[in-house]
Amino acid sequence: MTLSLRSILAPCFLSLLLGGCAATAAAPSGGDSTAASSARVSGTVSYLQRIALPPSATITVRLVDVSRMDAPAIVLGEQIINAGGKQVPFSFEISYDPARIDPRFTYAVQARIEDAGKLLFITDTRYAVITRGAPNRVDMVLRPVGGPTPK
Repeated sequence: MTLSLRSILAPCFLSLLLGGCAATAAAPSGGDSTAASSARVSGTVSYLQRIALPPSATITVRLVDVSRMDAPAIVLGEQIINAGGKQVPFSFEISYDPARIDPRFTYAVQARIEDAGKLLFITDTRYAVITRGAPNRVDMVLRPVGGPTPK
């Protein structure tokens, strides 16, 4: 009787064991959604002028698709930082959905510093990221916009 019970239970146990392995093997595909939520571009925003930002200044950093000529860039992510009396460099980290990234396209990070709606500093250089061998981290140096510099 024990032998026949063992011969019956062994295949059941084996199928349960293999079924558990199959469930475990399927788990990483669910992990891809975690990877999707953890895709990031990061870096710093700075400028060379030795002047302080007003405490009310805001730093806006955007991840954009710049592939289309003669068309506005498509914003894929954005971070707005309130200066709050702090000074450069400002660190940023923008999350994005990797499903929206096409390896054939070109992506960049842009930044601007404003105070009370007045543009003070802006990127004048393309800081490419993500595709075509570009990094996921950039240290941007912004340029002052014409007129008197902030005090």
